[in-house]
Amino acid sequence: MNAMDTPILTLPGASAPPDPHSVRTLLRAGTLHMHLQPIVDAAARRVVGHEALVRTPAGCAWRTPDTLFAAARREGCTLELEHACLVAALARRHDTPGPRQLFVNLSAQALVHGALRMGGGPGAADPLQTAGLDLAGVVLELTEHERVHDLAAVQEALSVWRAAGAALALDDFGDGRSSLRLWSELRPEYVKIDKYFVRRVHQEGHKLKTLRALQQLADTFGSRLIAEGVEEADELMVLRDLGIPFVQGYLLGHPRAEPTPDVPAAALAVLDSREIAVLPEDRPVIHRGLTARTLLVDAPALPADATHEDALELFHQHPELEAAALVAGGYPVGLIARRTLQELSMQRYFRDLYGRRPCLLHASADPLCVDVHTPIEQLTQVLTSPDQRYLRDGFIITEGGRYLGLGTGEQLVRRVTEARIEAARHANPLTFLPGNVPLTLHIERLLDHGEAFTACYADLNHFKAFNDHYGYWRGDEMIRLQARCLTGACDPRRDFIGHVGGDDFVLLMQSADWHARLLAAVERFNRLARDLYDPAARQAGGILAEDRHGVMRFHGLTTVSIGVVRVAPGRYRNAEQVASAAAAAKHLAKQAERGIHVVAEDREAAPAGGQSAPASDAASARGFSVPAAPACGTACQ
Repeated sequence: MNAMDTPILTLPGASAPPDPHSVRTLLRAGTLHMHLQPIVDAAARRVVGHEALVRTPAGCAWRTPDTLFAAARREGCTLELEHACLVAALARRHDTPGPRQLFVNLSAQALVHGALRMGGGPGAADPLQTAGLDLAGVVLELTEHERVHDLAAVQEALSVWRAAGAALALDDFGDGRSSLRLWSELRPEYVKIDKYFVRRVHQEGHKLKTLRALQQLADTFGSRLIAEGVEEADELMVLRDLGIPFVQGYLLGHPRAEPTPDVPAAALAVLDSREIAVLPEDRPVIHRGLTARTLLVDAPALPADATHEDALELFHQHPELEAAALVAGGYPVGLIARRTLQELSMQRYFRDLYGRRPCLLHASADPLCVDVHTPIEQLTQVLTSPDQRYLRDGFIITEGGRYLGLGTGEQLVRRVTEARIEAARHANPLTFLPGNVPLTLHIERLLDHGEAFTACYADLNHFKAFNDHYGYWRGDEMIRLQARCLTGACDPRRDFIGHVGGDDFVLLMQSADWHARLLAAVERFNRLARDLYDPAARQAGGILAEDRHGVMRFHGLTTVSIGVVRVAPGRYRNAEQVASAAAAAKHLAKQAERGIHVVAEDREAAPAGGQSAPASDAASARGFSVPAAPACGTACQ
């Protein structure tokens, strides 16, 4: 059977226009045909279905489905066109042998109208039934979500389609038109993720977060996800590692007249690869959501006409307070500081002159007032403000302008410091490279995957002397140079680099040529680091500076040392053991001041408990060291 054998529906009141190039004329000619694009099961690595996409005959004025359906809307025959596409798609099912599914696009209106006809509603006999076509394995992709106005009618129609064997998919979920309510109410068997969230997902952390959120929703609603628009190998690798069940896109196969029986070689190579993807990091704002409410101190206030004696008595009763607010009608009008009153009270005749006069005379008339809902990050400017009285005396916290309580500088410093420490665990603020948390997660992913990789721990030689001699600003420049050189040694698709603090970096490499990459990074850093010294130091090959024990001695130019551990499957149980083994290898590399020290694969760099090898074990740890290319004085000897 083909589309030409199928009678085209004509809605009541609709008539074909005289234009021979109209959509209705095209439907009568029966020249529409369907192309099939494969949908691939990423875990099973096989084609499990196809999406049917309408195509027009050669020479047709409407070259794309969008222009074809736009013309049908102008002529008022959209339902006839959708029905013809559905029948034509079903006619192609014999071309896809085996238990493969057929995905067909259908609007809510067509879905409801088709269910009415199948259920014996008004109209002629339904071609789907008279043709004897089985709907088992057919997945209806609900399009144009914004046009679902009668949800109850759609739910009723779905019960008819599902009874006939069909399933439901939400199409292009996340494109701005999709509705989370539809997902919840209709409980589709499949949800197709819009291609926006797939494109460059290997580089954009916020899209990765969105996919993970969609996975949680899919688990909640019992749906399976299909990622659309997969065009690059790196995108497919991330989707595979995330566990997205099904994928679709040009990398998996273009829409063709004949069905695609197997996964293309390029996509199959990605799905079969033992490497894991380096997931992009979206630097989190850890203190987002923290507000000034966390700083609120329930402190009594004074009326606006309170005297100096009243204020002194309040501070006597509340020794923990450093300031008190002056309030009129519930609104703060000033802030009197304890230290101000203490200094004034030491003056001769102060109590006689000012004791019974309003303390507003010596209060700050323009105190810092912070709304209780103000995010903490907006208050960090207080820390660097030239007016430090807010840190010393505190500030007033309000809600809707009305007095709630006080905030102290000590609390603000503590909260901001805690937030920044937590943020640094995710992304180092100096280099913006991933910190300890994502580094640990990536090691765990590598260990769980059971594939060999190379763990590298990089540290600088003579850096403390350089930092002490030239200052922190140039020290930061040295660390940023180290970050650039090490990052340049990494293949972003295979190798992960983390900055764990100071001049310590960890690289987790899946690149087969890791050794050559590290050698190039060491040579480049050692050469460029010389430029951060002044000419005299470069000529002398180092500087005179105090060591860690306060003894003045000569320190060679800063170079980099990298300890390397080859991690074989099953060799380490957890991320802590890998990190400890790499740190022990780095310790041996720094002792010899060699560019790279590789621990032999038959030798553990750390005991099973995960503790670093002590310095005395350096001579007994069997391994081989590859010196860096000579680029600086005594440090490279």
